[in-house]
Amino acid sequence: MTPFLPAETLALAFAALMALAILLYVILDGYDLGVGLLLHATPEERERDRMIASIGPFWDANETWLVLGVGLLLVAFPTAHGMVLTALYLPVALMLVGLTLRGVAFEFRAKAATPLDKARWDLAFAGGSAMAALTQGWMLGRYVLGFDDSGAAIAFAALSALGVAAAYAFIGACWLIWRTEGALQRRAVAWARRTLWVVAAGIVGVSLATPLASPRILARWFEMPNLLLLAPLPLATGALVLGLFALLRHMPLPGDALRRVPFWAAVALFCLSFAGLAWSFFPYIVPERLTLFQAASAPESLSLILVGAAIVMPVILAYTVLAWRIFGGKAADLRYD
Repeated sequence: MTPFLPAETLALAFAALMALAILLYVILDGYDLGVGLLLHATPEERERDRMIASIGPFWDANETWLVLGVGLLLVAFPTAHGMVLTALYLPVALMLVGLTLRGVAFEFRAKAATPLDKARWDLAFAGGSAMAALTQGWMLGRYVLGFDDSGAAIAFAALSALGVAAAYAFIGACWLIWRTEGALQRRAVAWARRTLWVVAAGIVGVSLATPLASPRILARWFEMPNLLLLAPLPLATGALVLGLFALLRHMPLPGDALRRVPFWAAVALFCLSFAGLAWSFFPYIVPERLTLFQAASAPESLSLILVGAAIVMPVILAYTVLAWRIFGGKAADLRYD
């Protein structure tokens, strides 16, 4: 197939598509992983059933974005795929085990013969969610510092694992504020308050670590005029954190007002953080080792794959929007008919 775009433009297009897929995965699977992490924060079985019901129509499809993002990395940037997966082989394997455990537990808790069996599958669901969240945070920490193997870098990856898990718990709590009511909603507000500051600390930690790890990134953020042009990113992030703190202090509000705001504010925090990372690392796809343009497949291959991506991504997005529209209300009591 004759390329219909220049090679550099094709590489940028696929980088944008891959970034979009990963961001949507982090947001969409992030909230349902967060619900799994919070599952045992309540002692009430009925509340745990309601939490599961709130993500039931969505959680499986949310993982499609991970498959798409990794697939795009493989076909569009195969060299980078090999380098990244080689460096992260064990955490990727553990993440897949965690995601599989979640899927099995979600289905088998519905068939549990006794309350004890159901509690065991709930524990498996929470454990799989924790394994997936922690390994994703570990991989982020390793990636941010360019797969450095020093003790400090390993410690940073461990802190990053905890930070990402807290971020997922936070957006999961915000999801429950929107999708539940009564005592469970009040619990979710308390969970969101507790995890908000951990999320803020994690954002600050990554923001400090990336410039310190690379003189190039330090220059991109702090040299003029970039310092002025990029100032809205940290300022908006700080304003969101403070606004969320002020709002959550008063929730739930009469008439369930503003119930959606914490979730969409959490989404905005994720997007701002992602934008900051993207700016820091561009044009590198493997930090300080390999650029997008060096890693890209042949333009002929990218042209063909782009046609397929232009068909597949809108279909997945349309299905996601449709599911949200159909199952857009409060979570009801969980029933297996």
